[in-house]
Amino acid sequence: MSHLRRLSILLCLVGLLSACGPSRENRIVVGSKNFTEQLVLGEIIAQEIEAKTHLTVERRFYLAGSYICHQAILAGRIDIYPEYTGTALTAILKQPPKGTQEQVYGRVKAEYAERFHLAVGQPFGFNDTFAIEIRGEDARRLGLKTISQAAAYTPQWRPGFGYEFMERPDGYKGLAATYGLRFAGSPRIMDLGLLARALKDKQIDLAAGNTTDGLIPALDLFVLQDDRHYFPPYEAVPIIRQKIVEQHPEVKQALDELAGKISDREMQQLNYAVDGQHRDVTEVVREFLQKKNQP
Repeated sequence: MSHLRRLSILLCLVGLLSACGPSRENRIVVGSKNFTEQLVLGEIIAQEIEAKTHLTVERRFYLAGSYICHQAILAGRIDIYPEYTGTALTAILKQPPKGTQEQVYGRVKAEYAERFHLAVGQPFGFNDTFAIEIRGEDARRLGLKTISQAAAYTPQWRPGFGYEFMERPDGYKGLAATYGLRFAGSPRIMDLGLLARALKDKQIDLAAGNTTDGLIPALDLFVLQDDRHYFPPYEAVPIIRQKIVEQHPEVKQALDELAGKISDREMQQLNYAVDGQHRDVTEVVREFLQKKNQP
């Protein structure tokens, strides 16, 4: 009986403590995917909301890839997460990877509102398209600048790709068909965060990374030009539950103030600060936002 009594008291205390926390109505849950740039963007969104509103923010980062984040926001487990317009177009909406930045953004915004009751915020300012990378030393030695030129050498190379890149409609199969790519072996599949160092260490010879990866210049990697324009634009945008926009318009207003504030170069520097310099993401983001919010 004594044991049961102690257990009852403990459960009551847990319930009371939970009740003392912020209600779900006054708490915004920010999610992100499981690579550095998404961690940085998730933290930027969280800190901007904390600074510009009176709402409590809960962070739920490292939620695997696009599909998991999309399902999480549809289920109401998260309220906001950063996404890329090209990813939304192809991986979520299953539409062909084509169109200008304005066309892709407009299509994604309209479809997300109609089909999912999700608001697509204004672009943060940078375009993080896929980067087909090789080692800088190989690019210089072979005189390579484009993916078309590299196709002559890929039969001797082994590629490395992220999990999603192998499955998405704007991923490996379409890229290989567009450029006639053949490789020495099956692609190595690994987390996005491991690709750059695997390429540098010669575990692979070609990778599909991101153009804003801070390790590209740090590890002397070279981004091949997408000369056949296979990849669509990938502008970074916040995806927000429409219910949150209606209940807390101040959230969207705060995020709108970030529109156009992050350049390609700045995003690469932020990524490098976390990935290359191993700095704390909270501190990196705080410094960045303080600088951006100065009059």
